[in-house]
Amino acid sequence: MRFEFIDAEKAHYPVLVLCAVLLVSRSGYYGWAKRSESARAKSDAQLSAQIRAVHHKSRGRYGSPRIHAELRARGMRVGKKRVERLMRAQRLAARRKRRFRRTTNSRHNGPIAPNVIERQFDARAPNQVWVTDVTYIPTGEGWLYLAVILDLFSRRVVGWAASAFNDRALALTALAFALGTRRPAPGLVHHSDRGSPYASDDYRLVLGTHGLIPSMSRAGDCWDNAVAESFFATLKAELVEHERYPTRAAAIASIGDYIENFYNLKRRHSRLAYMSPIEFELKTYVTARAA
Repeated sequence: MRFEFIDAEKAHYPVLVLCAVLLVSRSGYYGWAKRSESARAKSDAQLSAQIRAVHHKSRGRYGSPRIHAELRARGMRVGKKRVERLMRAQRLAARRKRRFRRTTNSRHNGPIAPNVIERQFDARAPNQVWVTDVTYIPTGEGWLYLAVILDLFSRRVVGWAASAFNDRALALTALAFALGTRRPAPGLVHHSDRGSPYASDDYRLVLGTHGLIPSMSRAGDCWDNAVAESFFATLKAELVEHERYPTRAAAIASIGDYIENFYNLKRRHSRLAYMSPIEFELKTYVTARAA
């Protein structure tokens, strides 16, 4: 403890004076300091290896907050600042998001639903609010359009579809996927932009048949559908920007693997206390059953 005190105070007082006051030898202190530094270096090396392994397993998608959460989930007691320091030393960082142009065609005569959620992007339980949108992915065969539906409660992708065409069939396929897997009760709010597929008679008929309440963003306002926009930015930063898809089929297989086997199942989400969407839903279900 005396050596630790000297180490903490040596920036304010000479080591010679501190050793004399505490009745210890300078050689003893310097020997302790050398051993202590060696132990810290060994510990840092071991932790750095763990950090590299987590970063590699995430395919470079995780930054320090998610890596810290993953290490804590493995039972390791480590501070955020230390993880940040060791990542900087190894030049490890998360893949960064960029903005992407929108695909919405709102020039149509279809009916426009009111904005029910008004940027309230929180839900108290699953299957209360879904948000949906479409983006495009480049391939060697041309654009691939991707439609997704996310549950606002867990940010889980509950439905998705991909096609060479951005049309009603694409949107309806994603909706059928979500309805088939989740089977929501009537009253769920379905939020989208003002794109023509979502305003079409076919799409509104399916929503009405299942008792879903349509909601639409204001014209040209991407912030009204920020959760879906954020998912697409994440998908492209963590996957699409780092791939070259020769065919649409290759892109569909890659994106499907990302959604089902990484994003929904494993990816730690900052809004969910760094749990994955599926883990968050399961924990909520177990807690509710135990109450």
